[in-house]
Amino acid sequence: MTASTGERLRDDDGQEHAQELQQGGDEPEGEGPGEPLNEQEVEDTLERTVLEGRRRMNRGWAALIATGLVGGIDVATGVMAMLVVEAKTGDKLLAGLAFSVGFIALTLARSELFTEDFLVPVSAVVARQSQLRSLMRLWMVTAAANLVGGWVFTYLVVTGFPEVAKPAVESGQHYIALGIGWRAFSLALLGGAVITLMTWMQHSTESMGVKIIPAVTTGFLLAGLQLNHAIVNSLLIFSGLHTHHAPYGYLDWAQTAGWAALGNMIGGVALVTLLRMLQVPHKIAQAQRNPAPCVDDRRPS
Repeated sequence: MTASTGERLRDDDGQEHAQELQQGGDEPEGEGPGEPLNEQEVEDTLERTVLEGRRRMNRGWAALIATGLVGGIDVATGVMAMLVVEAKTGDKLLAGLAFSVGFIALTLARSELFTEDFLVPVSAVVARQSQLRSLMRLWMVTAAANLVGGWVFTYLVVTGFPEVAKPAVESGQHYIALGIGWRAFSLALLGGAVITLMTWMQHSTESMGVKIIPAVTTGFLLAGLQLNHAIVNSLLIFSGLHTHHAPYGYLDWAQTAGWAALGNMIGGVALVTLLRMLQVPHKIAQAQRNPAPCVDDRRPS
């Protein structure tokens, strides 16, 4: 990482590690003032991504759980908008656009989805700036908290807006009917790739106004095209279950969401995260030569 990275890491890991990053290996040949602008932009995005990944995985339990809960609630506001618009208009594409409200909330409120963590913390682990066990903790807690927060909020939505019962059951049934097959998995791969691409695009800028653009487009793609996204489909299935008229149950939800999560994970990591890191492999190698203290096996314990 760059010298500025070292300076910003001082607050997290102390001055010693910051100095090591500042003293990182020589820049590879061909890199310098004349390097292409787009490569520099990718490097800057990767730098912000790794720093954010370390921050996320260093959070305490209370902050981690709270962030996951509000992430589920924020996306459930998009589900509320989607179901109400569909109930009023019968237009699924318009309803999908309304769902973007949830991703705008997710962006502006700085909450977090389980599926957003296929880029940021994975990059930090590959760059040896955090540990694999911290990634597992982040994934498990965030996913569980997303689902709990979303379950509660969708219950309130269905109770407060009884007119959404029909689209709620139909939307949930769509994902249940996909089953455990290649079509469902393909849609899950696309869902994981799309949400991870959104995360990358949002980390490519520091402008909050610009970050809203991928939030809107991604929300529309996920809901309007009914891609198989583990959290979104779970909240829609929960909405149908809350009506007590759904022809499916929680076991059906668990199978559907689990298959979707696997596809999301592979799609997000393989189709976006790893390929983005391969755009600037020298930056990953440079970071790996100066690992964080928690992953540096050369340091005395």
